[in-house]
This record gives sequence, C-alpha cells and structure tokens, in this order.
Amino acid sequence: MALNIGREITGLQRMTVPELRRKYTEVVGENSTSRHKGFLVRRIIWHLQVQQEGGLSERARQRAKELAADSDVRLTEPRPRAVSPGALSIESAVRFSHDERLPMPGALLTRQYKGKTIQVRVLPRGFEFEGEAYRSLSAVAKKVTGAHWNGFAFFQLGEKGAANGQ
Repeated sequence: MALNIGREITGLQRMTVPELRRKYTEVVGENSTSRHKGFLVRRIIWHLQVQQEGGLSERARQRAKELAADSDVRLTEPRPRAVSPGALSIESAVRFSHDERLPMPGALLTRQYKGKTIQVRVLPRGFEFEGEAYRSLSAVAKKVTGAHWNGFAFFQLGEKGAANGQ
C-alpha cells in the first residue's frame, strides 16, 4: 500500500509528544531523546518514506560524506550573539534614560552565589552575562538561580548605584 504523506503528517501532528516518542521507537527501532514535537514528526515521516521507497543510494551516501568532510557543517542554526560594548561605532550622541541605582554602562556588577562569582556587565540598554544580553537584572538573576528574584536585591544594589555589603 502506498504511503499517504499528508495523512501521516496530519495523524502525527495530532499525537502528544509521549505518543510520538513511542511511534518513533516503533518506526526507527531505537528510543529518541528528543522531546521536540516537530523534530519527531519529521524524523518519523522520513523513516516511513525510507521504509516505503528506499533510502539514499550508496553513491549518494558517499558523496554526502565527501561534502560533509570538506565543509563546516552546522547541525543547528546559530543563536544571535550579544553585541559587545564598543563593537559598533555611533557617530551621533546617544541619549538614554539611566536608572540611578545602576552604575554607568561598561561597569561590572559582581556577586558571590553558591561559591561562584557572578559578573554582569551593564550595557546602555540591558545587561550582559556569559556572552548573552538580558533586558533586566531580574532576568539575569533568574538565569543564575533558576528562581525569580528582584535583580536589584539579588545584586545588592541600593540607592544611587552603591552596592550594599560588597
């Protein structure tokens, strides 16, 4: 019986992730560590097509290996990186509102947390922590602790940018 791709995709998209993982195991013959619904649907459909119509020819497999060996292949799309201060040159004056509790852009906020030193650079519009940009100190604190914190309280920032107890 011929494989009806449209019907299969529709049926798979109606399934829950645990159901898709069971279907993946049934079709592929091994467990999937993925919990991404779209990925599971695509992989199951691909394997169903291979079973129905056959996979790549040996010649195509060899050529793919050659191409992969000669190129810089990414498996995932790169995440946008935060622009470090000074990387862009701006010729006009930049005006921004500045919270008086924060030091000027470029300053480092440092805090000890569970034996680790946490350093956050103040940017003109946000904060940089471990190479990623965040809109608020609370977002950084949540990334560090896994729980919601008031960013100013976490970094012990009091009146006029002074650090309390540091």
